Amino acid sequence: MLKIAVLVSGDGSNLQAIIDAIAKKEINAEIVKVISSRPGVYAMERAQKANIPTELVDRKQFSSDEEFDKALLERLEGTQVELIVLAGFLRVFGKEFVEVYRNRIINVHPSLIPSFCGKGLYGPKVHRAAIEAGVRVSGATVFFVDEGCDTGPIMLQKAVCVKQCDDAVSLQKKVLLAEWVLLPKAIGLIADGHVSVKHGRVIIREKRV
Repeated sequence: MLKIAVLVSGDGSNLQAIIDAIAKKEINAEIVKVISSRPGVYAMERAQKANIPTELVDRKQFSSDEEFDKALLERLEGTQVELIVLAGFLRVFGKEFVEVYRNRIINVHPSLIPSFCGKGLYGPKVHRAAIEAGVRVSGATVFFVDEGCDTGPIMLQKAVCVKQCDDAVSLQKKVLLAEWVLLPKAIGLIADGHVSVKHGRVIIREKRV
């Protein structure tokens, strides 16, 4: 069983999708800890309702990103975590953190990377940018985290149609539904040993029937 830690900063709807998938035995994984970078977020309540250990590592209590990363590493030490899942976690890790968990951190972004991603593009900003650009297709991307901002190896993508009547709010709802499918699927593939990263590209082996 794959042991995962989920890092959150907000509502935690993606965390809930993972909790539900595990409860339904759709993925062979266990959430051993949920860590929040902000106090009072609903994601922590979701975790507590599912009897998952939680911990607050408040970003505002640290004077630098390096100190924050170090604190996270200390909280994860000894948990035997095999995969870190970022579920609405608003933070770009430094090199030291990434090196410890190289190719063992995944994130989900609300666009089809490399479109509408990078520094400053998160949450509703992504969807407003997509609407303003007049794209006909958007979606969600699960990728392995590296030292950059949304620059790591892409694992899975799911597209959604953008209609002329859509605005940023309606598009966000569509993409969120895609994220709820995509993130548990990615975890399941990793848990079953079907995923590897070679030369900066993700290789997914087909499941045998």
